[in-house]
Amino acid sequence: MTRTDEQALSRDDLVLTLAFLIALGATFGALFIGEVLGQMPCTLCWYQRIAMFPLVPILGLSLWRGDGSAWLYALPLVLAGLALAAWHSGLYAGILPAPIVPCTQNGPSCTGEAQMILGVPIPYLSLAAFAAILACLILPKGNRT
Repeated sequence: MTRTDEQALSRDDLVLTLAFLIALGATFGALFIGEVLGQMPCTLCWYQRIAMFPLVPILGLSLWRGDGSAWLYALPLVLAGLALAAWHSGLYAGILPAPIVPCTQNGPSCTGEAQMILGVPIPYLSLAAFAAILACLILPKGNRT
């Protein structure tokens, strides 16, 4: 049994919608933490936000237009954000040595209990969000025989 173009299109739309919702949720979460809770992000969190925030309009516009070319524009941002989130998570976990410490004693920090969402540290949440968006963007598309 083969898929029709309509079924493949709806699957592609579903995956793109999921990527958009993940980016939207991560963006609203970051804004809520910063603007409502008043917790300033550390340097690496700022860089990850720079990679995440533009994904919302890129993925949203591609979904709205139905052009399916979002991955062309989103992939570089997702890969950059994923690399930063992996680095940040490695620093947080103590796996990587920290010659440059983004979370300083005098500035904003991601290492306290206040910087956890449902018991999960923010760097790990960022890593999961970028990894999930990457998975959505690189899933095989179209008909397979």
